[in-house]
Amino acid sequence: MAQSQAQATTQVVAGLQAEVNRLKHELETMQVADQIPSAGKTCTIADYLLERLVQLKVTEIFGVPGDFNLGFLDYIESSSKLEWAGNCNELNAAYAADGYARVKEGSLGVLVTTFGVGELSATNGIAGAFSERVPVLHIVGVPSTAQQKSKPMLHHTLGDGRYDAYLKAAEQFAISTASLQDKSTAPAEIDRLITECVVTARPVYLMLPTDLVHEQISSKRLLTPLNVEPPENDPEIENFVLDEIVKLIEEADRDVVLLVDACAIRHNVKKEVFEFAERTHFPVYSAPMGKTAIPEDYDRYGGIYVGTISRPEIKEKVESAKLLLSIGGLKSDFNTGNFTYQIPTTRTIELHSDHTRIRFAAYHGIGMKRLLPKLTHRMQPFREDAKALTVPKFTLPVPQEDNETISHLWLWPRVGQFFKKGDVIVAETGTSSFGILDVPLPGGSVFVSQILWGSIGWTVGSTLGAAIAARDIGLNRVILFVGDGSIQLTVQELSTMMRTGVKPIIFLLNNSGYTIERYLHGEKARYNDIINWEWTKLLETMGGVEGETCQSYTVRTKSELSALLDDAAFARADKIQLVEMMMPMHDAPRALKVQAELSGKMNKYVSVGVKTASDTL
Repeated sequence: MAQSQAQATTQVVAGLQAEVNRLKHELETMQVADQIPSAGKTCTIADYLLERLVQLKVTEIFGVPGDFNLGFLDYIESSSKLEWAGNCNELNAAYAADGYARVKEGSLGVLVTTFGVGELSATNGIAGAFSERVPVLHIVGVPSTAQQKSKPMLHHTLGDGRYDAYLKAAEQFAISTASLQDKSTAPAEIDRLITECVVTARPVYLMLPTDLVHEQISSKRLLTPLNVEPPENDPEIENFVLDEIVKLIEEADRDVVLLVDACAIRHNVKKEVFEFAERTHFPVYSAPMGKTAIPEDYDRYGGIYVGTISRPEIKEKVESAKLLLSIGGLKSDFNTGNFTYQIPTTRTIELHSDHTRIRFAAYHGIGMKRLLPKLTHRMQPFREDAKALTVPKFTLPVPQEDNETISHLWLWPRVGQFFKKGDVIVAETGTSSFGILDVPLPGGSVFVSQILWGSIGWTVGSTLGAAIAARDIGLNRVILFVGDGSIQLTVQELSTMMRTGVKPIIFLLNNSGYTIERYLHGEKARYNDIINWEWTKLLETMGGVEGETCQSYTVRTKSELSALLDDAAFARADKIQLVEMMMPMHDAPRALKVQAELSGKMNKYVSVGVKTASDTL
């Protein structure tokens, strides 16, 4: 009891310290601005908001027009630094903002919808971003401040005067919200919200009334950039934590394994993690959500650890280490092999964005972004000892099969040979995300998947955002793997890809339905079937010109797919391309089969003694 009270007190102190740091930065912002002669200039609230986004390197805004946001959209359209993507629906726009933020690390995704009908359509995408720790700013055009007070029965309302109903809903999926009501407080509210979005790597929600969009405010705060760095760690506690970690590493005789996960990416500490790994030479593995947090061609990288689903040599190395240093862990079911990690707490140290956990003790307010460089410095003397720890080579050779069927066993290592440095690889929830886990990706690649939230169809919108972000920062090709069932949910965004000029390669796995669901339950059930579309006509239907702006293919055999992958014109990715791959209905990657078996036991889809409808006929 005493320990939990102490931890709660520490957490409160850490929160207060973060607020003090924020207020200090705000005060410095005002003081610096007051000393600059040009600080007396004004701008509209809309321009202020957009300039803050530009300062954080946002180039594209996603969303759908609606009558309560049209005034704000005029400012986006007239901007020389921002583009409007113009999505087909709000859900897809939220997915695109999510994908953009994942690839453009240190920035954020931005989504604009209208009051009620628009924002609620985006909710699933925002909830996914919250679940997976992705910074997305959701700007909602809402009725004027006067209408919010008088509460007329406007369209898009519930008809009962509850103008705050959607705000209350949004609070469940946002780390912070703001309802602008006064132009005098608008700049500070905007700054607070954007800062929290980036620092916490979570979505935030902003209500922008129609009458405040054009209001003139002082622009002086814009002269000082937002402080989006995490708060400083308490020096005394931080030194104690460093001493404890070093002591445990010494007691483990340097037999230490690093396990890198999603939050190392979300909180922009990939550089610090790699420097730590490179200088210590400790073996490095990643969880599924942390794939590509460490370059997978790094000679001390051993592959993906996912509990009992792991390849045997990886499982043995990780679970036999005397000490596991977990960095940015998210212990969800699909990320841990259905919670089958075999590493006791007594052998575990966890580094997170806002706390550190050493065995059973938690140190709140000690974040990994500032802790890791100091730990790297303290660990330098142990470098040579760590080299003695062998790391199995992370490879996946193409198996020799005596048939032409495109099987999952053959497909994933074969497409692995197609990838290049700097590619962005997007894998849909289920078949694709499980299949690609064991494929070593080239250095500089970025892996994008939604393993925790797992909303099927997410990848299509996300690929749009990821491709725009990749173009902005000079990454290579964007390659999507998606099933025929998943793509039907969000296929409209292929037209937005045409509109924005991005050129992903889309590998469509045509296996006649929802394969992951078949393995979970209902292998032959009709609810897991879908109708087959004319997939190779899809890009033309969505606005492309076959052979000019787009190209479609159907491959039915290993030889046909290999020939396409080896084709230099195809590999150039100079137009949007869709490859329909004909695959067996009941085939699946090894990891998916194991995960499905574990999930099926946990979910108990059919209770003992319960009869189905067919049993009674």
